[in-house]
Amino acid sequence: MHAARDVEGGPRRAPARHPYFDDPAGVVALAHRGFALDGRENSLTAFGAAVALGFRYVETDAHATADHVAVALHDETLDRTTDAEGLVSELPWSVVGRALIGGVDPVPRLEDVLGTWPDLRVNVDVKSEHAIVPVADAIERTASHDRVCVTSFSRVRRRETLARLSRPVATSAATGEVVRFLAAHRAGVRRLAGRALRDVDALQVPVAQGRVRVVDAGTVATAHAVGRHVHVWTVDDPAEMHRLLDLGVDGLVTDRADLLRDVLRARGTWS
Repeated sequence: MHAARDVEGGPRRAPARHPYFDDPAGVVALAHRGFALDGRENSLTAFGAAVALGFRYVETDAHATADHVAVALHDETLDRTTDAEGLVSELPWSVVGRALIGGVDPVPRLEDVLGTWPDLRVNVDVKSEHAIVPVADAIERTASHDRVCVTSFSRVRRRETLARLSRPVATSAATGEVVRFLAAHRAGVRRLAGRALRDVDALQVPVAQGRVRVVDAGTVATAHAVGRHVHVWTVDDPAEMHRLLDLGVDGLVTDRADLLRDVLRARGTWS
C-alpha cells in the first residue's frame, strides 16, 4: 500500500482544522521539551535553543504546584531533572521556582513559555488532574488559543481543560480514542474511524506501541480521509524521519531538533 498523493505527486496532507496547524512548510516540526542535548529539557534555555534553530513548534508537559501554578515539566517530581526533590503538586511555586534544571536553569512556568515567544506554537500535554485549571488559566492569561494544542493521555483531562477556555484550541487524541480509531481502521469502517476522532484535530502517536503498529501507510491514509493530522513521536533517526515523511505524516516530534531541521531542509520543506 502506498501513501495517498496530492495532485502534485507529493504525500497528501490533512487539511488544517485550526490556526495552530498553519505552517507554511506543511510539516509540523515539534521540538520535544525544547532542544537540549545537555539534559536541560523543558527549560527556557531549551525552548530558546529550538527557536534559535528556526522551530515554530515546541512540545512540553505540564504539571501544577500546590498553589496552582502551571509549570513546564515532564515528571511529577523534581527529582530526575533538577537539583531539588519532591512532588510538584505538593510544593508551592516559591519552592518549585527555585529548583534548577540540570543545576542551571529554573523550572519555568507554562505562562513563561507561552509569553516569552508570542509567535511560538506550543503543544501542551496536561499530565495530571491537578494541572487542568492552572493550564487553562495560563492559556487564557496569554491569549494563546490560536497557537496551542492541548493533549493528554486522558480524554477527561483534555476535555475538562477545554471546558475552561474561552476560545477553541487545537487538540489531539487520548489513548482510548487512538485505540478506537485503530480498531475501526482495521475493520475497514471509515465512519467509525471518524467518530473515534470526532473531538480532536490530530493523532499524536508513536510508530508502534508494543507489538501494535500504530503508524503505517494505511493508518495515515485513514486519518487523512477523516480530516485529521498524524504527528509521530519521538523520532530521532534521520532515516526514520524520511521514511515517515514519505508516508505522508503531517508532523514529527523529536529530541534532535537539529537533525529534523536538516532533514526538512534536504526535502525543501523547512521554512
